[in-house]
Amino acid sequence: MIRLLIAAATSVAVSMFGTRVLIDFLTRNRFGQPIREDGPEGHAVKAGTPTMGGLAIVGGAAIGYIAADVIHFLGFDTPAVFTRTGLIVMGTILATAAVGFLDDWIKISRERNLGLNKRAKIIGLVTVAVTFAVLMVTLTNVHTELSFVRWDSIGFDLTRIGWSIWAIFLLIATANAVNLTDGLDGLAAGAAILNFAGFTFVAFWAFRHPDAYDVPHALDLAVISVSMLGGCVGFLWWNAAPAQIFMGDTGSLAVGAGLAALALATNTHLLLPIMGMLFVTETVSVILQILVFRFRGGRRLFRMAPIHHHFELVGWPETRVIIRFWLLSGLTTGVGIGIFYWDSIRQGITA
Repeated sequence: MIRLLIAAATSVAVSMFGTRVLIDFLTRNRFGQPIREDGPEGHAVKAGTPTMGGLAIVGGAAIGYIAADVIHFLGFDTPAVFTRTGLIVMGTILATAAVGFLDDWIKISRERNLGLNKRAKIIGLVTVAVTFAVLMVTLTNVHTELSFVRWDSIGFDLTRIGWSIWAIFLLIATANAVNLTDGLDGLAAGAAILNFAGFTFVAFWAFRHPDAYDVPHALDLAVISVSMLGGCVGFLWWNAAPAQIFMGDTGSLAVGAGLAALALATNTHLLLPIMGMLFVTETVSVILQILVFRFRGGRRLFRMAPIHHHFELVGWPETRVIIRFWLLSGLTTGVGIGIFYWDSIRQGITA
């Protein structure tokens, strides 16, 4: 618990201070976010708002993760407990942030809302996802069963190859889902805070009950999750509407990859879409919009996709959309944690 508190406090402080520094630096150098021309009219005023705030999120998370071990070692005379699983997950977050940073940098340097082309972006994400999957199945004791709340909750072994393919899909899909959700001030960051809180509980509970969950590096994963939570909290201080900075692809891709990597490492693959139902809904709304447009002669299912823009265009103020979507994200995260805890009660674990 001490490591979690150190990680959370450090990541919040570093992210909050780092975001303020980023705002000043990016504003001084006129590095602002171009706004898509086909977006809601009310978003035109956001043009020029600094972006790449995800640097503060992942920077705060990385420093919080490191500080938790270093400070614990200095104060409690115990060895640092960095684990291979933890380092792989944190490395994946940082590598995905690097892909997003390239995308953001191209956008602001060329002053247009088009960064990396689709092929380059996919190649970058696939490279990170493949590396994550290979390292996990070769260097850690991760279970290769398709899982819900425990590694043996379904009982279907994907094998190493099948698990790797599934991990690649889940990581890329979640990264893009968070990226699609990041369209309103604070929406993605607030929802991510709730989801990382959920995975902090899951990982710490697995650490407390190793025989039932068999996640050898669960405490390290809990530290990473709470560090990402803290990074998002510090960033949200400045990103709340009206935003003074956007997380950009640097943040949204890293947040999505972090959630997927934590779900895979804690053997809660299918719990992720429940807790992250907001991200799933946003993605599905885009897919449905495209399908309806293509197969129904140019008609649209929503006024605009992702679905948060639809509610803006029917008259909801931006802050109303954000807060209500946060509430829905909180409810689905609560449902996911409830299912997880209910399963533990069935196993006779209550504390």
